[in-house]
Amino acid sequence: MARNDQPETVVVEGRRLRLTNLTKVLYPVTGTTKAEIIAYYAEIAPAMLPHCAGRPATRKRWPNGVGTDAEPGQMFFQKNLDDGTPDWVVRAPIDHSSRTYDYPLVDDTATLVWLAQVAALEIHVPQWRFGSDGTRRNPDRLVLDLDPGPGAGLPECAEVAGHARAILTGMGLDPVPVTSGSKGIHLYAPLDGAHTSDQISDLAHELARALEADHPDLVVSDMKKSLREGKVLVDWSQNNGSKTTIAPYSLRGRERPTVAVPRTWEEIADDGLRHLEMAEVLDRVRELGDPMADLARAADRAGGGPTRDRLEIYRAKRDASRTPEPVPDRVADAGEPIFVIQEHHASRLHWDLRLAHDGVLVSWALPKGVPVDPAKNHLAVQTEDHPMEYATFSGTIPAGEYGAGEMSIWDTGTYDLEKWREGKEVIVTLHGGPDGGLAGGPGRSTRVALIRTGGRREEEANHWLIHLMRPAGETSSGGGDGDHPGEWRARGGGVSRERPARGKPVPEKRGREQPAPEKKSAPENPAPEEPTPESPTPESPTPEKPARATPSGRSRGSSSPRVAAPVPMLATPGDESGVRVAEDWALEMKWDGIRAVVLVDGDDVRLVSRNGIDLTATYPELAGVAACVDAGHAVLDGEIVALDERGRPSFSVLQQRMNLSAPRDVTRAAATWPVHLMLFDVLEVDDMSWRDQPYDARREALELLVDADRDEHVEVPPAFGGDVEAAMAASRAWQLEGVVAKRRDSVYLEGRRSPAWLKIKHSEAEEVVVVGWKPGQGSRAGRVGSLLLAVPDDDGALTYVGKVGSGFTEKETAAWVKKLAPLERDSPALGDVPRPDARDARWVEPVLVAEVEFSERTSTGRLRHPRWRGWRPDKDAEDLSPSR
Repeated sequence: MARNDQPETVVVEGRRLRLTNLTKVLYPVTGTTKAEIIAYYAEIAPAMLPHCAGRPATRKRWPNGVGTDAEPGQMFFQKNLDDGTPDWVVRAPIDHSSRTYDYPLVDDTATLVWLAQVAALEIHVPQWRFGSDGTRRNPDRLVLDLDPGPGAGLPECAEVAGHARAILTGMGLDPVPVTSGSKGIHLYAPLDGAHTSDQISDLAHELARALEADHPDLVVSDMKKSLREGKVLVDWSQNNGSKTTIAPYSLRGRERPTVAVPRTWEEIADDGLRHLEMAEVLDRVRELGDPMADLARAADRAGGGPTRDRLEIYRAKRDASRTPEPVPDRVADAGEPIFVIQEHHASRLHWDLRLAHDGVLVSWALPKGVPVDPAKNHLAVQTEDHPMEYATFSGTIPAGEYGAGEMSIWDTGTYDLEKWREGKEVIVTLHGGPDGGLAGGPGRSTRVALIRTGGRREEEANHWLIHLMRPAGETSSGGGDGDHPGEWRARGGGVSRERPARGKPVPEKRGREQPAPEKKSAPENPAPEEPTPESPTPESPTPEKPARATPSGRSRGSSSPRVAAPVPMLATPGDESGVRVAEDWALEMKWDGIRAVVLVDGDDVRLVSRNGIDLTATYPELAGVAACVDAGHAVLDGEIVALDERGRPSFSVLQQRMNLSAPRDVTRAAATWPVHLMLFDVLEVDDMSWRDQPYDARREALELLVDADRDEHVEVPPAFGGDVEAAMAASRAWQLEGVVAKRRDSVYLEGRRSPAWLKIKHSEAEEVVVVGWKPGQGSRAGRVGSLLLAVPDDDGALTYVGKVGSGFTEKETAAWVKKLAPLERDSPALGDVPRPDARDARWVEPVLVAEVEFSERTSTGRLRHPRWRGWRPDKDAEDLSPSR
């Protein structure tokens, strides 16, 4: 693979990954590098995945290598997925006593490669799978772990394996042996899925006892170490539903890169039996295939026990004797990722988009078809799952039957899955036919996002929007179905490398040389017979003249001295009524974080707050944004956001990172509370200024310039069409703060607050100036009891809005006494403080900004029930807008 330690972007089965530290040695005794580990998992995937698919995986990680027997490396055992997990990793929740963990399902090569990238050398899975509806199935295999005690080894395990094989075969089970790569042997036998984990665990325990009774000098079934001298423990407990076993073909975190590898019974009987290392395993699989393949196929046939029938609703709506539609008895086995779009002339013309997933076609009705413009979202209504056989159906559904009318195939083909969050969000790239509808519309390869918005009424619960996205990894305005440059691609189970031409000034090409792309017509749809709630789909204005370039005095790759960061453009507080003409506006989610201007010069990155504070050292994990920018110099606008355990932006979590300066504290906090950089605008690219360009042009430039897949901490969140009600509903469903509406024709007004940008919040919150504090009483004696707050009026003078005494900790109130002491003054900086609040108050200079939330504003302008949210060191008092 890579010969140096430069990060590389790979594409594996259509999924993008950023690989780092490829030359790091993870097995020092053999010199095995991370690149070799990744190559192993990429090649072994076809043999390994059938034994892992559908099973929640726990991982053992050695980020700095396994070390040696004398000095072993540090290992981390991980169950829950962290925030850095790619969105496309399929996951499933499992409830534990204290919380719910999200586990990855190792269903594809891309997930294996990602696990290798994070040094998850060992992958452990249970003997059961999740069903297609997310429920836990019964186990489809039984496992016996033959573990040698002191004085015993592989020969003794092989002997016990032979005895166990005789018993299992007599029960009608055909076991497969696996040398564990550690000490012993695992025996796997297929099951029919008719029994629970507890029942199979009890059966395995009886087998272990029977072996112990027949061979007391060789076998022990009790876990006590004192009983295991010179014997083999038959560990039956790994059939428990909460236990896991090392996955077949997984590496082991031992001194050498050994593997848990399925073997033949002839090999088990060989006197020279030994554990195999990864290079040997690849050779034998190339030559002999997988000795365990039949067991995996038997598990597929078993199905793992009863699950919800995903076609139950489909069948209930159809009578096979009255409609030509397919009505199969069972859900199909999972197959190729295919899609079909059917043109359906029912009571209203619409298009049905269907994606193969978990053995069914997950379906959405599109009243206006697939959008042909990224600025024009369409309504998508999720319908019942359809059988896989429906992918080839066309014909006439008789009158009186459900969906009566003519059905034809508009386009069909395969799709690349980028993200699938059940019931929330799906992102795919559709690859249609040469003569299909997509080829005549948005393009033969079309990348779309389906996002559930719901609605206020019950009948809108299944409402989604479908958004046309630019191709993943696009680095120029050109299209086509060919491979994109600058990526690695997995072919035939391996990984090949295609080096990028780094730093193309793509936005400059788009702005100066290329005309706006010609719009292609969508299918003509008659107007609905009745109004249908859906996202309005505004047309994006197309500039009639090329972008103007403004020299910035910089050349690509120059080492010019650092210059002051620009002051970002600011939004005006507003409400939904301000977005009058929907097609004039784009909508972005509002992130609860710290505004930051990002300056990229080569590999150098600076983060500067809106009031000029350098944040670079405070958030070191964001340095990777340089690798995401395809230019030598860029100035970007964005927000630094911290996420809570649910993956939602949390200002309180971000407070744990703010104001830290000691490198040790910053490093520790970055590991505990990592942040993300949400980028939403571009000001400069190389020698070109984009400030005078309209929002739509800047947005396109940003998406072409930044490849967020190259760093897990960087994102370019999508912008949506101007249906503010739908956007607010989506923001509320995702538990975000609100939305920012931006006029599509607005230029970037550096350092100014403009009504062309409106921030629309769900709940009331206010940025305030602290003008004083009242000493605490009782348990708060000697601490701050409450803070006195003010906001500027229309003339810039401060007006009192109340005090806040909740939402902070005792530790904070003690620290604030020292924080506020240097700012003390003899009299208040404003004159309208009520006497009860002013009594015994300690006044301070009005320079510190904070944020509070509250239930409502009184008739006199006071904040009712204010609650502390945190300090805002990124903002200055004179920059606050008047209170609304």
